[in-house]
Parts: sequence; C-alpha cells; structure tokens
Amino acid sequence: MALMETHYYSFSMRSNITLNVFIPTPGSSEQIVEINHSEKYDYESGLPVVYLLHGAYGDAFSWIRYSNIDRYAQERGVAVVMASAGNSFYQDLKSGNRYKTFFTEELPAFIQNVFPVTKDREKTFIAGFSMGGYGAWFLGLSRPDLYSRAASLSGALDIASLYRTAEGGVIDNNPFNWEDSFGDPKLLEGSEYDLFSLYDRDIAAGQVPKLYQAVGYSDFLYKSNIHVKEQMERREADLVFEEGEGGHDWIFWDTYIQHILDWMLN
Repeated sequence: MALMETHYYSFSMRSNITLNVFIPTPGSSEQIVEINHSEKYDYESGLPVVYLLHGAYGDAFSWIRYSNIDRYAQERGVAVVMASAGNSFYQDLKSGNRYKTFFTEELPAFIQNVFPVTKDREKTFIAGFSMGGYGAWFLGLSRPDLYSRAASLSGALDIASLYRTAEGGVIDNNPFNWEDSFGDPKLLEGSEYDLFSLYDRDIAAGQVPKLYQAVGYSDFLYKSNIHVKEQMERREADLVFEEGEGGHDWIFWDTYIQHILDWMLN
C-alpha cells in the first residue's frame, strides 16, 4: 500500500496545504510474491476514489490516526483522499477560505491528474463523520454531477436544527463560526445550505447521488438523524440507513466505514 502526504499551493485556500492520499497496491497483503498475480485495478480506467471528510476539530490526519482506513481501502482496491477543512462545515467562508470550491473543483482536478484515479462519476464517492457527515451530503448534493454516492456517519445533517440547539447552549464548547460559514444562520432552513432543499433541487433537476446514513443508539445526534431519515423517506430518497450500538466516537465510525466502502463498491 502507498500512503502519500502531499503538499501543494491551493488557490482556493490561498496557502500551502497538506493532503493524505492512499493508493492500494495490486495485492491485498504486505507480502506480494508475484506482483502481477492478483491485480485489483487497471491504471488506464483508474481506481475508484473516496473523498473522506473529518469532523469538528479534525484534519487531514484524523482518519489515519484513529481508524484502519488504509487496511480497509487496501482490501477493497479503492483510493482514499483526505484533506483539512477546519471547522468550516465545508463552506466557502465569508472570511476567505473557499472550502466548498476546493473540495468540489480544485481538489478533484488535482487528484485526477496526479494519481491513478477514475474520472467516472459512478466510481467517485464522498463520505464523512459528524461535521463531515453533513459535508459529504452537502458537497454530494451540491455537485451531483461529480459524486454518485454520499455517506454520512453520525452526521450533523439537519443544519438548521443543529444551529438552534447550539444557540440554546445545549452543545458544549461550540467550535463553529456560524456567520462565517452560512451568513445569517437564522435563515438556514430552506436555504442553499439546507440538505432537504438541496435534495429537492436535485430531484427536480433529474440527478441526485445515492445516500447512506448511519448513527449509533447512544449518539447525541441520534434523534436528529432519525428525523432526517424520516424526512428523506417521505421524499422516497434512494437512502440506505443503518443504526447500531455505539456513540459519537471512533469505535462506531471505524466499524461503519467498512459498511460504507462495501455499499459504495457494490
């Protein structure tokens, strides 16, 4: 397997940034005796690729530090791309850094032209946990032409409700600058940042990614995720929903990212 830490200048960020890119080797084990014996991919057509997003306080190293994503991706022959987004909710910030533009325009163009990954929408995926769960659905629904599947783990998916909860003081140590990410956060419901509105727009336009959602019974976002599931079911969305034992933690995310990879590659 090859895990590459890449540094380059980002015009969207107006600074040098760090990426972590995992590229699987042809075989599934560390000991490859016959290098061409068990090839899992073709460089000409390109590897399927997952853009993997972090949560609040995280960065491009979160998945590497706390999960076994390298092993899971190696076993399945899929490339994984990880980049930092601060606590931005993956938005173009009013203060300058354009994370949405970076993740949907600059980053895919860079990855597709430097690494042996596909340019095929059907094999291009996005996933994340917590803030990154919202980010995965937000970016996926914002650019349904780019991603065929978007997956959320313990996602902060109902952004308008989350803001009301944060303003009520229920969330301790709230790390978000809501105005910088969303403008007037009191207007989130029904806006371009509202996942329900984005989904309805995509349906009307005739292209929408398939969606996946998982949450643990002990997660503080469990009830919120159930509400989102019900809203999407009313819309007859192409949604896979899973719930199980666990909380808002890496034990749950490390388990269910395997479910996500299998779903994406099915």
